[in-house]
Formats: sequence, C-alpha cells, structure tokens
Amino acid sequence: MEQYTLQATNLTKRYGSALALDQLSLSLPQGRIIGLLGPNGSGKTTFIKLVAGLLSPTSGEIRVCGQAVGTGSKALVSYLPDRPYFSKQAKVTDQLDFFEDFYADFDRLRAEQMLKALGISPQARFRELSKGSQEKIQLVLVMSRRARLYLLDEPIGGVDPAARDYILNTIITNFAPEATILISTHLIADVERVLDDFLFLHQGRILRSGCVDTVREETGKSLDELFREVFKCLPNC
Repeated sequence: MEQYTLQATNLTKRYGSALALDQLSLSLPQGRIIGLLGPNGSGKTTFIKLVAGLLSPTSGEIRVCGQAVGTGSKALVSYLPDRPYFSKQAKVTDQLDFFEDFYADFDRLRAEQMLKALGISPQARFRELSKGSQEKIQLVLVMSRRARLYLLDEPIGGVDPAARDYILNTIITNFAPEATILISTHLIADVERVLDDFLFLHQGRILRSGCVDTVREETGKSLDELFREVFKCLPNC
C-alpha cells in the first residue's frame, strides 16, 4: 500500500473576493521530489503556507502523514520561505542555536558540516553576507532537520547559476527515503533534473501532473518544454 506524506482534499483559499486555490485535491507519496510548478500568481506560495500551517483554508482539508494541520503536523514539516527572515544583526550560530532549541529533529553537526563546505563561518553576521549566502544558510538549516515533508518555496529564485547547482545537490543528498520534498518554482529548466514528479498549477487548480521520466519517454520533451506548451495559450501566463 502506497504511503502518502501529504494529502489535500477540496482545498479552497479566498482572499476576499480573490480565489487563490480552487477545490484543489492531491496526494503526494513518500520518497519523492515533486515540483509544484506554475507562473507567478498561480497559488504555489498560498498552498505551501497552508500546508505549513501559516494560513487557514477557506474550506477543504490537508493532512500530513495522516495528521490534520496543527501542532503535530508542524513537527513533521520543514519549511523554506521564499525570502530570508533572519535578523541582519544575528550571527549564523544564533540561528543554529535557535533551530537546535526549537526542533527536536535538527541535526546540528550536519548543518555545521554543510556550512564548512560552503566556507561560511558560524560567527559571521547576516549583514556581512551576500543574499546568495543567506539563502544557502537558510536551506542548510531547513535540510538539516530530519523531517517527513520539506516545503521549499522558490529555493533558487535569487541566486546565481553556480549557487543553484549547490542548492539542488544539497536537496538531493539530504533527505531520507521516507521523506517527501515539494519544490515550488517557476524556473523549470533549472530544477527538472532533480524532480521525480510534477504538478502544473494554474489559477489555483492542478492542470496536469505526472512522472518526469514518463514525460520524456512518451513525448520526447523536457519538462520545461511541456510546461511552455501547456501554459502558452492560457490566460494570465
């Protein structure tokens, strides 16, 4: 029997009269890296924040490893927001201390080893670091948790191509077989090599989903080519 890490059923989210998610349903199995792919404004960040427990749905249900979103589910989820949130005055080691105190599944040694590989001193203050370095640190912290579900919102959006390679390799090599990674991005060509499955999201609905390898085998197209083909005739794309 297939084990699902994340399940959403008839999930709807409104901001006033604006509909961000429209009766969205999906099931994500464990042990997969899945791309949540769509243009800006398609509902990707809204969905991720709902799963992380930062927003409440208008209607519908979300379950993480069978648990409704709440204190129990949050302990299973490691969330990377779409922009750094650290105090500019803080040191890297301050964030290590915070994660170690706050998350029982945080592996500090693992985080320190990755920071060392990046040449980032734990004593450095965030104000002294480039945006790319700050985003790498944020990813290191998130991927150093032994979580069941990793939610990565635009993890490569603000970094240079060389940094993107490091970030993607970090993602590939730092999650357990029983975990699931959901990567939200509109940079399809950069991430498709690490993806097992994909979800195309448009105006709060899933347009298409499937296995990345199957797309290549059956259509002869890359995922990026398929994405452009699917979205080129749609409104607001």
